[in-house]
Amino acid sequence: MRILVIEDEKRITDFVSRGLESGGYAVDVAGDGTTAIEMVHATEYDLIILDLGLPDMDGLTVLKKIRNRKTSPPVLILSARDAVDDRVKGLEGGADDYLVKPFAFVELLARVRVLLRRGQPTPERLQVGDLTLDCIRRKVTRAGENVELAPKEFSILEYLMRNRGRPLSRTMIVEHVWDMDYDGLTNIVDVYIRHLRSKIDEKWPEKMIQTVRGIGYLLDSPERAAERGA
Repeated sequence: MRILVIEDEKRITDFVSRGLESGGYAVDVAGDGTTAIEMVHATEYDLIILDLGLPDMDGLTVLKKIRNRKTSPPVLILSARDAVDDRVKGLEGGADDYLVKPFAFVELLARVRVLLRRGQPTPERLQVGDLTLDCIRRKVTRAGENVELAPKEFSILEYLMRNRGRPLSRTMIVEHVWDMDYDGLTNIVDVYIRHLRSKIDEKWPEKMIQTVRGIGYLLDSPERAAERGA
């Protein structure tokens, strides 16, 4: 999941970004409205966290421009404006939620997860063969056995399962899971895929994660893979 944080106060930006990244999300940051709008047009985000007090334009103006697009992600306003009128204006302007500063990060994270679930048309529980991923509780099992995953491992597995049978390039995986561009030199994806294979494939004779030569990786049940090969 990729989140855009639109906030000009570096202390808050760093705090929110670190917290979201530790939860397994990829985070981009924009410090002003103009940059934020350009980034929204260039990248498909799963969620936007928006401050109203931006240096170049009011956050409500940014919200309006986001909502004028044909498709737009959920927007959570994060603002020091705590008057009822401000909250009403934000929600009526198209925001999906409104959280007042100062805030507890655990509450922000809970609201982020609610909005992401609401914006996802895909199931909250994913299953491929005997591999199951619970998107809400962030738990993974294979053949009924719990599998402990680090946040990035979980995010990669979720991305692979949501795209079952579809080859995903290393670039796609990096840009979806990490806040970075893939330069073709780093082997970060291969490292994490090895970690995942050791946890969800190594103990079982049927392997889920498959290498697609010249492209990247895909996840599918062996039966489906055999059918495609035939």
